[in-house]
Amino acid sequence: MYTIADTETLLEEGVISRTAARIIEARARSTMVTLAINAVLCTGIVFATFGLIFWLADALMVAVSGVLLAGAGLLTLRRGPALYAMFGNAAALIGAGMLIGGAGFELAGNYPDVAGPVMAIAGAAVALSAAWALHGRRLTTGFVTGSVTLMALALHLTGVGYLVHDSGASGLPVSAFWLYAAAAIAGAGWFTDVRLVSALAIVPFAQALDTGTFYFHAAYVFYSPEPTLSILQMCVLGAVMLLVAQGTTERTARHARIHLIMAFIVASLCALVGSLWGDVVGETVWGRARTMHGSGLSYYDWRDSLVAFRDTALVVHENVFTVAWALALAGIIFWSAHKNMRGIFNAAVTFAAIHAYTQAFETFYDEPLAYAAGGFAAIPLAWGMWRLNTWFLARQPAET
Repeated sequence: MYTIADTETLLEEGVISRTAARIIEARARSTMVTLAINAVLCTGIVFATFGLIFWLADALMVAVSGVLLAGAGLLTLRRGPALYAMFGNAAALIGAGMLIGGAGFELAGNYPDVAGPVMAIAGAAVALSAAWALHGRRLTTGFVTGSVTLMALALHLTGVGYLVHDSGASGLPVSAFWLYAAAAIAGAGWFTDVRLVSALAIVPFAQALDTGTFYFHAAYVFYSPEPTLSILQMCVLGAVMLLVAQGTTERTARHARIHLIMAFIVASLCALVGSLWGDVVGETVWGRARTMHGSGLSYYDWRDSLVAFRDTALVVHENVFTVAWALALAGIIFWSAHKNMRGIFNAAVTFAAIHAYTQAFETFYDEPLAYAAGGFAAIPLAWGMWRLNTWFLARQPAET
């Protein structure tokens, strides 16, 4: 288990030796430095790859340059000294990225009729081959084969996305595609043991209910057309990941905890949307809002049918979201602190601050009594948390 430890205090209390304290500090520092180096290296590889593709802007030149770079990188890794292994990894991956990415752009730009199936099949074939090499530690370094696996998977999912889009599908088939993409990305993250990739799986998973983001000038927006259903979706994912984390190896548990944190973040953002606007449950899933552009009805008939649906649908008022979210955040903060789950704890505290700030200026800006009532309510809540924690601590010796 990864924990935060004050080595100086532990040293003063005689819990650990000075040598152990220095080893802990050195390993923690080494881990952070390694993360920084890998972040810089991967960012450089991505920018160099796409920069060369768009700068050369010719399929043949991109392919030839990609082969040369990949070959030079593999040769450096095979024959060169260990001191230059980073340059070999970078060259091999830039070359592979030019070949895979260049092929994707060429197909999408000049061969749109066959882009979907070719990208889907070729991406799957390359991804499986690279995964085979990674699993058996064949051909080259795990960093290269793992990265090629992820690149090819991206090409495959792009191809499948093209197929879904070109088919004109909507509703369930589109949601099934997003769920497939989420499962593929989560599986790839676990297989390559890269938690950043695992975290990205939340994006298509949330998109299954149209929860996502968009950008326009000077604004980056999160939207959730079905906050209630999306919160339930994320709660189910979080509960499953919590069970997985508690009943499996640490390697798998790390990825499960990442999924748990991301599910909590998306659920909290959906709760924020609900606390501002409320929710008509199912309006965009099985209600008339989903068929606005394909119903064949006139605008006025469609509007009347939408009103009729809202009259009979389950409507969750924004104040319900506001109160329920506040209580949930308080409980999650205490639970995560007791379980030493820093990621959930930090996220819950952050969203508690966002919730308080939002409601202070959106809902209760002219209700000073609400501030007083909330403040007085927090005092017995804190007392109850203290007493509950005391009870937990008293039970520990009997359980150990």
